[in-house]
Amino acid sequence: MIKRLSAEFIGTFWLVLGGCGSAVLAANFGGDGNPLGIGLLGVSLAFGLTVLTGAYALGHISGGHFNPAVSIGLFAGGRFPAAKVLPYVMAQVLGAILAGWVIHQIATGSTQLVIDLTAPGAFASNGYGELSPGGYDMAAALLCEVVLTAMFLIVILGATDGRAPAGFAPIAIGLALTLIHLISIPVTNTSVNPARSTGMALFAGSGAVSQLWLFWLAPIVGGVLGGVAHRGLKG
Repeated sequence: MIKRLSAEFIGTFWLVLGGCGSAVLAANFGGDGNPLGIGLLGVSLAFGLTVLTGAYALGHISGGHFNPAVSIGLFAGGRFPAAKVLPYVMAQVLGAILAGWVIHQIATGSTQLVIDLTAPGAFASNGYGELSPGGYDMAAALLCEVVLTAMFLIVILGATDGRAPAGFAPIAIGLALTLIHLISIPVTNTSVNPARSTGMALFAGSGAVSQLWLFWLAPIVGGVLGGVAHRGLKG
């Protein structure tokens, strides 16, 4: 169990470091219009690549959840024991917080990178209303996070099913997360992962922390719905 929890800690750390790190440090590098900045597409790909590489590196140890909503969704889908859910979630959250701290330490080491913590999506945080990158309200953010997390779980459960082609699950899962970010970065800055949201909100100011509840509730509800839906499809 210690090895599994360590793998979840490292995998979630990698996901947040790679995905949120790219958003904070590289998305707008050099200012608006600079071709060296990776933008929305680059950040989306970064999140997908962290899951893909992390799943190949660590999935055989822990299952490669790296996300409380995934662990809970897998439980709802009958693929993960209840006794392991809370330990997995704790390891994931701690890994995300460490990644947030590392990104913060790196970001504050530059005299050119200035982060306005009152701006929407500041420090790769998630938000709705005035903290949504596109100004989307709470209802839109809630619906977006629930639906996309549910679909993410359906992809995960389907790709890792014993009847699916062996060895390709991390690719499908990584591409699904990339697509999810392409859809929802303008809406909520994309969570679908309560650990990822927590790890960055703690360094993004009181506004992000005050809205953190939605980015726990919506992904967990979506995860459960996705798990139950796939279980019903599988029969």
